[in-house]
Amino acid sequence: MMHEFTALDGAILVDKPVGLTSHDVVDAIRRHFRIKKVGHCGTLDPNATGLLIIVLGRGTKLSERLMSDDKAYEGVIKLGETTSSHDADGELTASLPVPPITLEQLNATAAEFVGDLMQTPPMVSAVKKDGVPLYKLARKGIEVPREPRLVHIYTFRFSAYQEPLAQFRLVCTKGTYVRSLAHDLGQKLGCGGHLASLRRVASGKFEVSGAIPLAEVLKLTPRELEKRVLPFLKLAGAAAS
Repeated sequence: MMHEFTALDGAILVDKPVGLTSHDVVDAIRRHFRIKKVGHCGTLDPNATGLLIIVLGRGTKLSERLMSDDKAYEGVIKLGETTSSHDADGELTASLPVPPITLEQLNATAAEFVGDLMQTPPMVSAVKKDGVPLYKLARKGIEVPREPRLVHIYTFRFSAYQEPLAQFRLVCTKGTYVRSLAHDLGQKLGCGGHLASLRRVASGKFEVSGAIPLAEVLKLTPRELEKRVLPFLKLAGAAAS
């Protein structure tokens, strides 16, 4: 029997605020609108902002396909400081003076990361080891071997640099740890570095310019939400192309 799609079978593009996990956003929408099935297509760290594709109802069936899309980010790397998590949330583990670096030199170093890249997931990540997320082991001071993963970097370029802050844009495959990239860049430059801020600006065909801030989503009435939902069939077309 063919089931008809409802107005809430699809997805809504949310601009995630800083400080919340991707699951927090899912939970807030599920509770507020009393929708049983809600999911997201690609985790953003709590200190990252930007595009989060929230799938609703039978739209959740497309989450794996949408999650596999390439991603685009904009962010800032702070040179001279290395942290335990490779981002601003971690503890400072090393501090070194930043050598004189030009924007051209930064881009020449960034170009070395373009192409196929084997990345080792950071200890402070949601990757599981024997069913336990790595970040839970990290909190106990336990470090375990991690399997490197193949990712692909299409574009990694810096647009501005004022010591010690370097502004960049990155286009990459799913599963790329941007904070690991920031850490590795700092190591190559010899002074260390960490990801100071990050914003996802695109995922597949969807851009953050079409997203709604979470606070505004939670002000919508159920009828207003329905009007904002990308219908299942349109979503399926985007996932397939």
